[in-house]
Amino acid sequence: MNINKSSRHAKITGDFGETLVLYWLSKYGFECALIDHTGIDILARNPHTDELMGISVKSRSRNEGAEEEYVNIPNDNFNKAKVACKAFGCVPYYAIVIDAGNSIRVFLLSMDHFLEVSPMRQTAAGWKMRKKAIAAYEKDEDIMIFEMKAETKRWWNS
Repeated sequence: MNINKSSRHAKITGDFGETLVLYWLSKYGFECALIDHTGIDILARNPHTDELMGISVKSRSRNEGAEEEYVNIPNDNFNKAKVACKAFGCVPYYAIVIDAGNSIRVFLLSMDHFLEVSPMRQTAAGWKMRKKAIAAYEKDEDIMIFEMKAETKRWWNS
């Protein structure tokens, strides 16, 4: 199905990703709150480790044929997250939310581990989304992952 996204789809995708991560954390007992701060989007207390997490959420909605495009995160984002986490006394984390094809995948990991897996290049770090990379993420015990299946059963024809 050819999809023409709305003019505000990028903003809506970002809001959806933040709310989805917030919901999932809450569902599993994390005390958490959506915040509006440069560098981080969510504060969450991990009930398993008691760690206070400052989570930066990066969400992307991919068209058919672009499901394997990597997520480009500009290098200055990492410094912004560090500064915000220092102010709040929390540990920087990243949540990568990808709506592609018939699934919505979320990867949650510390910023330090993110940079081990996807080091900064000249201007940005890239979170890979090819099948080989996803298989490696699934084997990595330091990356929390959840996935939702999505199927449009009936919709308006273009």
